Amino acid sequence: MIPVILSGGSGSRLWPLSRKQFPKQFLALTGEHTLFQQTLERLVFDGMEEPIVVCNKDHRFIVNEQLSALRLDTQAIVLEPFGRNTAPAVAITAMLLLSEGRDELMLVLPADHVIDDQKALQRALALATVAAERGEMVLFGVPATKPETGYGYIKSTNDALLPEGVSRVSHFVEKPDEKRAAEFVEAGNYFWNSGMFLFRASRFLEELKRHEPDIYDTCMLALERSKRDGDNIDIDEATFACCPDNSIDYAVMEKTQRACVVPLTAGWNDVGCWSSLWDVQEKDHNGNVSKGDVVIQDSRNCMIHGNGKLVSVIGLDNIVVVETKDAMMIAHKDKVQGVKQMVNTLNEQGRSETQNHCEVYRPWGSYDSVDMGGRFQVKHISVKPGASLSLQMHHHRAEHWIVVSGTAEVTCDENVFLLCENQSTYIPIASVHRLRNPGKIALEIIEVQSGSYLGEDDIERFEDIYGRSKSAEIGVQTKTIAR
Repeated sequence: MIPVILSGGSGSRLWPLSRKQFPKQFLALTGEHTLFQQTLERLVFDGMEEPIVVCNKDHRFIVNEQLSALRLDTQAIVLEPFGRNTAPAVAITAMLLLSEGRDELMLVLPADHVIDDQKALQRALALATVAAERGEMVLFGVPATKPETGYGYIKSTNDALLPEGVSRVSHFVEKPDEKRAAEFVEAGNYFWNSGMFLFRASRFLEELKRHEPDIYDTCMLALERSKRDGDNIDIDEATFACCPDNSIDYAVMEKTQRACVVPLTAGWNDVGCWSSLWDVQEKDHNGNVSKGDVVIQDSRNCMIHGNGKLVSVIGLDNIVVVETKDAMMIAHKDKVQGVKQMVNTLNEQGRSETQNHCEVYRPWGSYDSVDMGGRFQVKHISVKPGASLSLQMHHHRAEHWIVVSGTAEVTCDENVFLLCENQSTYIPIASVHRLRNPGKIALEIIEVQSGSYLGEDDIERFEDIYGRSKSAEIGVQTKTIAR
């Protein structure tokens, strides 16, 4: 059995903590490790192979870093240039396996769910395996125990041809209103759609080719034109752009005659909104969940998330307050499904707060915006041991670097020199420069930018060890929006 971990998402439903460039699966929301890391950890047991991860190309360095932190490997990382929903992601992975002469069972699961009971998960997998080995397409359904309006539902029916404990899918129901959801719970044969599946690779492709030939053909061509670099499969962007956007449910599971449901009673939660996150967190005696520097007075059933500033609340009931360095969101817990619409509104206004946090992660480390004005910007830059920024130049700004800790190797035009703690240097406008950490501890510097334009797109990159630039020699100009 091969786990296929789908690590996509737009980072909208748990905004402002989750952002497009750093969505919720990469956040430690329910413990020491991130949701992505928890997904990886629960799949380490006998009979389970190393996973294949499907993620956005922009997230590949985050994925690699979080894998390395757990000392886990993958069979492959499929890099999508942009999201096209779950059906194309799984199709390309299945085609990749068959191209290597393999046709294992594929366990498809999102990277951002919470599952509390590991043994219950393994029992459900064992039952699902029996069905999938017979050619069935298994969907893991969570018994509907309350009228949730944020989930899709599956109605099941008995089928004597299926293994005991497995039922046939009768039909799917999109997110119902509260009245219908209550009727589903009362009926007893409805499940929440977990978005987790088990089927053989060839079986999925057979059904996909029958029901959605455009997706099948486009994915086949996109994989043929893709590039492989070690474990990374870089999907061809031009071809993938032509692929229809569709989910596994719509493309295959709602159309096939072989869809079946295995019950999953393992403490599942998709952490799909702030109220879902409140559900799975430890609460105080008044039902409040708090994180960070938070003081709560006369409040009940609230979720208060601080991220640096002191957050104090008085007299609140069923309210969510989330504070980050550059944004604050306050919502009634019953209205948190509206956060996604708020993010859409902010995107229409061109607000950058939906894209990145003040701290932006790069393959070499991170940078955090400390302060800015009309002609200046101050950043805290952290460079990992052995890492290096690209060799680059700015046309509109100069930079002053002050080493706070660690050792910096600085390239400025023809000069290469070292700076130690409390030393500084000046990078003039149009100077070709690079910052590298030659040491064994993190390099921390304060960078003060000054000039007429301070945008991240004022970078001409010449060399980059992370493959983010096509140019390899000084003199070839490559514009980019990233350091």
